[in-house]
Formats: sequence, structure tokens, C-alpha cells
Amino acid sequence: MLELITVAAASLLAGFIDAVAGGGGLVLVPALFSTFPSAAPATLLGTNKGASIWGTGWATLQYVKRVNLPWRRLMPAAVLAGAGSFAGAWSLTLVSADGLRKALPLVLLAVLVYTLAKKDLGREHKPRYTGRAEAAVASGIALAVGFYDGFFGPGTGSFFVFLFVRLLGYDFLHASATAKLMNLLTNAAAIALFVSKGHFWWQIAAVMAVTNVAGSLLGTKLALKHGAGFVRGVFVLVVGALILKTAFDAFMR
Repeated sequence: MLELITVAAASLLAGFIDAVAGGGGLVLVPALFSTFPSAAPATLLGTNKGASIWGTGWATLQYVKRVNLPWRRLMPAAVLAGAGSFAGAWSLTLVSADGLRKALPLVLLAVLVYTLAKKDLGREHKPRYTGRAEAAVASGIALAVGFYDGFFGPGTGSFFVFLFVRLLGYDFLHASATAKLMNLLTNAAAIALFVSKGHFWWQIAAVMAVTNVAGSLLGTKLALKHGAGFVRGVFVLVVGALILKTAFDAFMR
């Protein structure tokens, strides 16, 4: 019972973080691994996806209602994100991710330094493209980050947010909203693979899903209320934490 309460509480916090700026896995995945140390890693990762997809879905729905974005043009990109995630997961069965594991902290550090150096980055919503050009750039981002999500995963939401801000000219609020749509499809693709392989705890995922949605509700409300500046601040904190966590995993263990 205590184990279930622990992961449910972690899922609540993860849902909040994920709804605002991405990176909820920073909280929930370590909580699952420390609470169930003898479980198969694939089972814990599949259960994590099974819980987080509900919070992501709720956040996506709220953003769709409140944030003005070309959702229909972004849907093809979301589908490609799912396809990329599935391809990444399949590739992981063929090659090792050790090289990427060591490079990730440096990539995240570059993202953080760039964001802090560009004080106005993501504070105003000024899309650089329209129509098919916007859809094409979004699709490229979705396919690349989706593949990364399936192949490795940490920081996926943060990469989505940063690239939508940097390449498409979105502010952090609109980028976070778009990232939720992409994450929804990448999670769905990953879940399909994990379930097909039997790596999924339905009962634990169901409990965590409830608290994840609760955290997502709070995070979405605060993001919509306080806007791009609030999302940017949370983004910086999440990326900073990701740098510390991924560096420890890559070089200290």
C-alpha cells in the first residue's frame, strides 16, 4: 500500500511539471525504479507511459480549448511524432543508447545556456511560418524528437518546447501546448509497444493516471493563467534538474 501511495504522489507532481514545461518523467521514472527495484525496467517504463498519457491527454484538451494554434496543421506532425517514437523504440532493440546517454547532459546544458542568454526567447508569440511551411517544420521536429523519445526519452517534452520556440517562433505557452499534442502520440506509440511485449502493470498505471491528471489540471491552469513567462521559468528549472540527473546517470553510476 505504501508503495502505491509513493508512486501515486510522484505521478501527481510529474503531471504538474509535465503540463507546464515537460519533463515529468524526471520525477516519476526514478520514483518507480526506487519503489520497485526488482521489476523489469521495460515494465516500469511502460507503466510510466500508461499513467502519464492521461495527464498529457487532459493537458492537451485544455490547451486546445484555450490556446489559439493551427491544430489541424499540427496533427500530421503529431502522427509523425508517434511514428518516430515507435521507430526509436524498435531501434533500441538493435543498438545501444550509451553514447547518447553521455552526450545528453551536454546537449541539455547548451539548451539551458541558450535560453538564459536569450532573455526575450519565447516571451512573445511570433510564428515564423504559416501554412504548409509551418506544418513541414513542425513535422521535422516531431519526427526527430519522437524518435529520440522512443530510443532514449529523458527530456523529450523539454526538447519539444525548446525547438518549437527556437525554430517556429512560438512563445513558451504555445510551445508547451503544441508539445502536449506531440507527447500524446509518442506516449501512445510507446504504450502500444510495451503492452504488446507484456511490459505493463495495469492496476498501478490506473491509480497513477488519476493523480497524474490531477497534477496536470493544476499545472495547466497555472500555465494558462500566468502565461509564457511562468512556463519559461518552470522550463529553466526542469532543464537544470535534467542536466544534473542525466549527468549523474551517465558519469557517476
